[in-house]
Amino acid sequence: MEQIGIERLTGLLAFARAASLGSYTAAARSLAVSPSAVSKSIQRLEQNFGLRLFNRTTRSLTLTAEGRDLLERAQRLLRDAEEIEQAVVAARAEPSGTIKIAAALPIGVNILAPALPAFRARYPKVAVDLRLGDQYVDLVEESIDVAVRVGDPGDSRLISRHLAPHRIGLFASPDYLARRGTPAGPEDLMHHECVNFRYQRTGQEAAWPFRMADRIADFRPNAGLVMDVSDAVVAALAAGGGIGLSATYVAASHVRRGELVPVLHAFTQDRFPITALWPESRRGNPNVKAFVAFLSEAFPSPTPWDEIVAAAARGD
Repeated sequence: MEQIGIERLTGLLAFARAASLGSYTAAARSLAVSPSAVSKSIQRLEQNFGLRLFNRTTRSLTLTAEGRDLLERAQRLLRDAEEIEQAVVAARAEPSGTIKIAAALPIGVNILAPALPAFRARYPKVAVDLRLGDQYVDLVEESIDVAVRVGDPGDSRLISRHLAPHRIGLFASPDYLARRGTPAGPEDLMHHECVNFRYQRTGQEAAWPFRMADRIADFRPNAGLVMDVSDAVVAALAAGGGIGLSATYVAASHVRRGELVPVLHAFTQDRFPITALWPESRRGNPNVKAFVAFLSEAFPSPTPWDEIVAAAARGD
């Protein structure tokens, strides 16, 4: 029997990743190689098998019937390889090697990145590959070890752990409030300049949830400034741009420095928790166990960012 070569295995991995993610560019980013390397690996695989695996246009990448059949077989092979790798890794007593972490951009910038030097100091043999963005990442398909997300997608392939509440609030600069006044209730917002956030994944602007007596009401501001990065929204608010919604962990450092103050704090409503997620196949991985344990320190209870905002709202 002819033995399968490393080149063909590489092609199968590139093919499976491109099929799952829908583009060579996304597959290349996931595999940390160039799009041309992915393209060449798949072309060689097609030549070896004598099959066309994708229907390609300038805008889309879809599987042929033969490609769909091969994808199912390739995914089984890669799952088996993953289980072998994790069994070997789990046999190690000491964390070492690389751990891939995915997180929403604001959580990564404001919470994880400042905490990671302490993790590396404790586990110097572990290199951390932190990948940030607001796009959905399939942990299993992209070989991510741990993700930190807002909410819990309910994927049965994943183990989850609640880390902290995802508290949000309205903020404005003292200078803006001195010029325009402080709203007494959500209905006063229509007389103010508003800065809003747009989700990159959906293109929709954020609705502002308020606790109104016995119900939760969504307010959709007529915002003069709309931005798709949370830290940009907070920067605009600190510069006097108006009133806007932010997660407390993004706004807290500005509140501590006196650049922002909470607005309508009694009306704001939390909706989702911050959650750690990791694949079932990583359950025994020493790197994952060490990092998940470390997350309880990065997200203490109560969280310092929520304490800063709550103290400012009380006028402490």
